[in-house]
Amino acid sequence: MRRYSVFAIAREALRFHSGWEKAWRSPEPKKQYDVIIVGAGGHGLATAYYLGKNFGITNVAVIEKGWLGGGNTGRNTTIIRSNYLQDPSSAIFEKARALYETLSQDLNYNIMFSPRGLLMLAQTHHEVRGYKRTVHANQLQGVATEWVTPEQVKKLVPMINLHGPRYPVLGGQYQARGGTARHDAVAWGYARACSDMGMDIIQNCEVTAVRSANGVVTGVETTRGEIGCKKLGIVVAGHSGVLAEMAGFRLPIESIALQALVSEPIKPCIDIVVMANTVHGYISQSDKGELVIGGGTDGFNNYTQRGSFHHIEETLRALVETFPVISRLKMLRQWGGIVDMTGDRSPLISKTPLGNCFINCGWGTGGFKAIPGSGWAMAELVAKGEPGPLAAEFDMWRFKEGRFIDESVAAGVAH
Repeated sequence: MRRYSVFAIAREALRFHSGWEKAWRSPEPKKQYDVIIVGAGGHGLATAYYLGKNFGITNVAVIEKGWLGGGNTGRNTTIIRSNYLQDPSSAIFEKARALYETLSQDLNYNIMFSPRGLLMLAQTHHEVRGYKRTVHANQLQGVATEWVTPEQVKKLVPMINLHGPRYPVLGGQYQARGGTARHDAVAWGYARACSDMGMDIIQNCEVTAVRSANGVVTGVETTRGEIGCKKLGIVVAGHSGVLAEMAGFRLPIESIALQALVSEPIKPCIDIVVMANTVHGYISQSDKGELVIGGGTDGFNNYTQRGSFHHIEETLRALVETFPVISRLKMLRQWGGIVDMTGDRSPLISKTPLGNCFINCGWGTGGFKAIPGSGWAMAELVAKGEPGPLAAEFDMWRFKEGRFIDESVAAGVAH
């Protein structure tokens, strides 16, 4: 793989850009691999990348039923933060945030990481207490966050209305190194690096069955034939329950749609990410000028990837109260993703009842920000057969044993 650089751009400009290589290969699947990763989204590709980089395992296939990055990786609002309350959550999200800092250099691919800062608004006295508690916990965890006053909030976000009709802004929790990245570029960068290591990325290859013998996985049946493997990693987000059923076990998760939208592009008006969890809306501005807007999950289980009017109305009503200046903007487009939610709103990075079969799921509404840390931890689990320190607390048996990592209640929101 030739490196991308300013010199490569200049060279290709002189020959009408005729010499660029394909970013990744599209080979036919082989009969046998050391590891198969099901799911070519950010988490699956990151798992494959760190298997190769950290453990030298490159006889790997990443198989995807659709197109690369076409699931939740391409359907989110690109928020990156690590200011979680619980120690296991903070550790893995801070690992991910730190990896994002240098990911463009590591992958030789511009993921457009923008550490513009992230502000979580406190709009009730309960949130004030909760966020101050989290700031203190973050200080003990080595995660840089701070409490800011309403006056400081106004300085960070001049267009905000501090005295909304339903909920005033009483302060906020601020993480200066939080921010955003380009979601597609993260998947493309990992895919390019994996392909360069000799891994096979196989698109339009849907798993129809999981094969096993004597309680140990032996391979998968797909729409492109049977593929054998020594180890299997399931990293398919909202369809994790479907794959788990094929493998012969059940997961403590449910699948729900999460919707988002963007406005028409406008001139720069907000240069950080703002989350308002009481009214459940969050907003940032893309490099193209669109306001990227999201809210909470649907109130019922479903597998849809479409939006709905009532959710737009609920989310925008809240944000218009907080940012009145955006009230006359037009919506440009809307979409949905299928998120997989556990009872404590924390993920599963775990061995399974099927030998040599491992699963990474349950990231809910916060999956994009975790991609590098998730891949790092999952690769260690697959390579060694046992979880490392980042994944140790996230096994699937914690629900049976009552070891919850409760971010839904503790943090007030699961994003």
